Amino acid sequence: MAMAVVVTEAVPPRLRGRLAVWLLEIRAGVYVGDVSRRIREMIWHQVTELTEDGNVVMAWSTNTESGFDFITHGDNRRMPVDLDGLRLVKFFPEPTENN
Repeated sequence: MAMAVVVTEAVPPRLRGRLAVWLLEIRAGVYVGDVSRRIREMIWHQVTELTEDGNVVMAWSTNTESGFDFITHGDNRRMPVDLDGLRLVKFFPEPTENN
């Protein structure tokens, strides 16, 4: 079992309800819980199926250099990148009226 955190943005109520079955919603769109790898993967499958136009990030504790890992789904300015085995976040510029 490992601590998992899921943060949602602009997702449908159906996904929020599914997440609330397995995790505790501590703030609007922020879910935490202590789940097994199998349950975490099942939750992520639900996320990828039900996100629609929103976006989601899931982070969980693991035995890595940073002590955690994460994955994202949907459009967001923050995207994960792997730099020599270290997971970092790349920020895309904000869209402007000219783009």
